[in-house]
Amino acid sequence: MIAETYTALVTPFKNGKVDETSLEKLVEFQIKNGVDGIVPCGTTGESPTLSHEEHNLVIELCVKIANKRVKVMAGTGSNSTAEAIAMTNHAKEIGADSCLIVAPYYNKPIAEGVYQHFKALNECDIPLFIYNIPGRSVINISDENLARIAELKNVVGIKDATGDLARVASLRLLINKPFTYLSGEDATVVGFNAMGGNGVISVTSNIAPKMVSDLQKFTAQGDYKSALEIQDKLTSLHAAMFCETNPIPVKYAASLMGLCTSEIRLPLTQPSDTAKARVEKEMKKLGLI
Repeated sequence: MIAETYTALVTPFKNGKVDETSLEKLVEFQIKNGVDGIVPCGTTGESPTLSHEEHNLVIELCVKIANKRVKVMAGTGSNSTAEAIAMTNHAKEIGADSCLIVAPYYNKPIAEGVYQHFKALNECDIPLFIYNIPGRSVINISDENLARIAELKNVVGIKDATGDLARVASLRLLINKPFTYLSGEDATVVGFNAMGGNGVISVTSNIAPKMVSDLQKFTAQGDYKSALEIQDKLTSLHAAMFCETNPIPVKYAASLMGLCTSEIRLPLTQPSDTAKARVEKEMKKLGLI
């Protein structure tokens, strides 16, 4: 069984600009602590407020820093198909291993529109992961439409952030090819893998990569007792990372570890004092600070 850990990487800023020095520090920290891959320019990377130039720069830097030591799954989705194609082609050209494509948000296409969106992106000829996150995109891609999209040659997996563990089992019965099922919910990864999942794209691994990675390795070995022991330690930390809108808490947490500043772009703001106290408390419990 494969159970991989990808980190949904934060984008560090300093004085309003992408902090390239801290980005290198973050990527090296992930590699040192055993993750299998990184995902730059996703939700956690504040993709909605990155300019196109910044978006391309962050992915280029991550590919260069990683230097094939871990995989780079570039976040290149958009609610504009043409824009998503442009960013996906760029990621392919500079050497990303795959791309994460979020369901088209805000404009609310019908099922056929969602399929045609992925069909157009399939022409980019790079491995694609579907990102199903109805809490942010408004669209919950149906099992039937996911299975149809999965028939496209370059669609190789899914990041499912619905929290519905039964969905993994139903999709495995519908999709008739090798396919990678990644959880987008840190708190449910043990159950997700037990139902046939293959790993996680994690927010918490920004600050606790070894623990998150070790948990995945235990599930791959079928050692769910050891995996649960780690999950029990991480559960309260996971909750703290989502006590306010992601990536507000995790970026603050990373700043406490000296990995980057807590600088974040509007309309997101710095965490409340209550959130700060909660994050600090859980990090201290695990010896992260």
